[in-house]
Amino acid sequence: MGFEKWTSSKNPLSVEQKKELREVARRIVADGRGILAADESSGTIGKRLAVIGAENTEPNRRFYRKTLFDQAPRVKQYIGGVILFEETLYQEEDGVRIVKPLQDNGIVLGIKVDKGLVDQEGCPGEVYTKGLDGLLERCQEYKKAGAQFAKWRGVLKINPSGTPSDANIARVTGDLAKYAAICQQAGLVPIVEPEIMQDGDHNIEVSQKVTERVLSMLYRALNDEDVYIEGSLLKPNMVTPGESCKERASSQEVAWRTVTALRRSVPPAMPGVVFLSGGLSEEDASINLNAMNSIDAERPWKLSFSFGRALQASAIKAWGGKPENRHKCADAFLTRAKANGEAAQGKYAGDANADKSSLFVPDHVY
Repeated sequence: MGFEKWTSSKNPLSVEQKKELREVARRIVADGRGILAADESSGTIGKRLAVIGAENTEPNRRFYRKTLFDQAPRVKQYIGGVILFEETLYQEEDGVRIVKPLQDNGIVLGIKVDKGLVDQEGCPGEVYTKGLDGLLERCQEYKKAGAQFAKWRGVLKINPSGTPSDANIARVTGDLAKYAAICQQAGLVPIVEPEIMQDGDHNIEVSQKVTERVLSMLYRALNDEDVYIEGSLLKPNMVTPGESCKERASSQEVAWRTVTALRRSVPPAMPGVVFLSGGLSEEDASINLNAMNSIDAERPWKLSFSFGRALQASAIKAWGGKPENRHKCADAFLTRAKANGEAAQGKYAGDANADKSSLFVPDHVY
């Protein structure tokens, strides 16, 4: 056998492939940039449209997302990448793909590749993510269409019965690792997203312990699959109390506990952490991110954002489903993009007029 045990790889990548993955990952989070998560499924975006009284039609979805993408010249200093739903990647208006302004302004295209959640047998109340079947072929097609990174969301739940169970953590993190290796084989930077849901009344200490456990098992799984860590990104939850917990936490405590959990679990080789907002208000998400980038602690990775609701809530409300409100929608999006770009550099001073309404949705799905 010789040294084959140590020199063979489940995920063989050339020097050129590694270089491309590494450069794309770094570009997405360079200089305070983060990610707009616009990968809501047609059903989920329909719920957002229903709130403003707009019909869930392809033209409405296209109009709204095109309004955001057309702001690329104004937001390119804050937004490094955009995660898309499959429909959006290929959508056209007047024969031109609506993602063209993003590409023209150096904003990297990403694609959601998972296929949703299913119950895990033997783990009551726990779920895992489907979509590994045919994933390589799908990723290859997305790469041809201009995508350079991908996202897969795993979901874990904290409750008094003892979840997440070790079996569920192993399944979720193991599948994230398999997905990541497949993505890299297709030339896509994988964003690994082990989301620990906010649902529940657990305190912030429990949240931190579970986060550390999940992230530690995740990076063991990624290493077991020989994933090229330098060519990947992490999309975790911030460490916060459960939504129903009466003991709330300050942004400083969230920052310290989150950064501590990352320092204990995430290798320095990984270039960027792009947090999900998890139902926090637009302003709270930005304030927490700013605090993480301001505390006196070593941070070997970029700490940035991959927000959906916390980048879009004001924008979709300003639009209201009315074409004449297009500019209001655009300006609201720019405001939040700028706030989060500043927060990713520890330079956000806060906005007294910002919407502080919680965006929490119980048992949230995309």
